[in-house]
Amino acid sequence: MDSERLAQAVAFVQAHGSPWPQSLYNPDGRFCLTAEAGERAPDDEILGPVTPRGGPAGLILRHGQVVAEWGDADRPDMTFSVAKSYLAVLAGLAVGDGLIGSLDDRVGEGGYDSGFQSAQNRDITWRHLLQQTSEWEGTLFDKPDMIDRHRQVGVTAAAPAKGSFRALQPPGTFWEYNDVRVNRLALSLLQRFREPLPSVLKRRIMDPIGASTTWRWDGYRNATVDIEGTPMVSVPGGGHWGGGIVISARDHARMALLVAADGVWDGKRLLPEGWCAELRRPCAVAPFYGLMWWLNTGREQYPAAAESSFFALGWGSHILWIDPEHDLVAVVRWIDRAHANGFIKRVLESL
Repeated sequence: MDSERLAQAVAFVQAHGSPWPQSLYNPDGRFCLTAEAGERAPDDEILGPVTPRGGPAGLILRHGQVVAEWGDADRPDMTFSVAKSYLAVLAGLAVGDGLIGSLDDRVGEGGYDSGFQSAQNRDITWRHLLQQTSEWEGTLFDKPDMIDRHRQVGVTAAAPAKGSFRALQPPGTFWEYNDVRVNRLALSLLQRFREPLPSVLKRRIMDPIGASTTWRWDGYRNATVDIEGTPMVSVPGGGHWGGGIVISARDHARMALLVAADGVWDGKRLLPEGWCAELRRPCAVAPFYGLMWWLNTGREQYPAAAESSFFALGWGSHILWIDPEHDLVAVVRWIDRAHANGFIKRVLESL
């Protein structure tokens, strides 16, 4: 890699940091994410902790080696929807353990709760939840799924106002980015593991890959559920209403390297063989999306990136970029999302 051009890429990302305030609350006292999404009371009620943020930070790795680093790469920060991609990793463990027989099994089989008994929900499969095509209907932890109907994210087309009525479609036929339904996935995984998801992640993934002890996964104040007589907190798949994964860029990089290596770390398989390929299989009705990981199909997500690239993305913005074609991994924290493609372009120009 050309060191001068690599330095230019780092300088570019440092010069285009997120416009969000350090406190993550706007001057009017509203949480940045709910304000960006246009939510109003009571939909914007914060249920989990909100951690003040750091500045732009990140790492670039080539062939598994760090070639560039900036900011405080060891500072734990909220990471928002990157947590969804971590849920997909945990789902792989559940499949490998036999807790989920097949992604096309109905989630409601086993009757863990009443969340999948209705006519709208009874045919929802694990694949539907992981691809965000479930169309699950209901209220979870005081948040109705209606809050995130018509939510515009990524390359999706413009839609009516977020939170406005939309008639639901059969599961698997319509893609919608909906945090209530993602939290429903997290709860269903908790019911299968019968162990808090942060504990599973730590024991099965984070400790084996040498992650620090500084990361955490915060839940909502009202998300404690009973699992066979034991109270456990069901964690969210993002920081939409507070909570979520608070983690450093360096720990993110280790997770990204694990996924880039097909779930093998230091010669030991941590994820089922083929699971990381499954994460990248395009959804039939949303080919820009896999299993909670964003794809670059048609180079629509980031035109500068190779089409084989895939991403874990979080508002704010937070990016885990995996480029198999160039054996490249990058973690970018707190970049202005309008300049993410410019960063990618400059990194690739340094090759």
